[in-house]
Amino acid sequence: MASTFRGIIEFFDKLGIYDVILPFLLVFTIVFAILEKSKILGMEKIGEDTVTRKNLNSMVSFVIAFLVVASSELVRTINEAMANMVLLLMLSISFMLLVGSFHKGDEEFFLKDGYRTLFMVIIFIALVGIFLHAIHYKGEPFLTYAWDWLVDRWDTNAMGSVILILITVGFMWWLTKDDQKIKNTKSEE
Repeated sequence: MASTFRGIIEFFDKLGIYDVILPFLLVFTIVFAILEKSKILGMEKIGEDTVTRKNLNSMVSFVIAFLVVASSELVRTINEAMANMVLLLMLSISFMLLVGSFHKGDEEFFLKDGYRTLFMVIIFIALVGIFLHAIHYKGEPFLTYAWDWLVDRWDTNAMGSVILILITVGFMWWLTKDDQKIKNTKSEE
């Protein structure tokens, strides 16, 4: 027996709330916020105040959101990626709750610079993985397709060249990066 709330969710699904309205609102809001913050379409003077061109920002956001909603593939990708990002958010909050449970009440938990950077890199890689898995190519998730392609070509000369170039670039970055400890030592002298 279906509950009333399950019936409401199914009604919203038939109405197109999840496939049209929510993706439209999400894209409109994000694009509008980016345009307002970046002021890319300019400013206008109203009396004494200089404000962003909200009419242009809203119209551009409106059109972009409609173009996104018109593509069912983009909407499917957004829906799948957002669901996975919520799972990642819940995982990171759970992680922080678990780590915070080992501290006393007076102490606050802040990740040190190295750990904060590592945590941000892990979250970034997870987000890229989520989006690559949400995009489908030739009937399967792009991440699966790319992994299969990589495994099939692992022992080729081209793959060896790419790995060698990546190792060389990583080594060059490591040699030329600014070292904070050296800077702090020199500034104290």
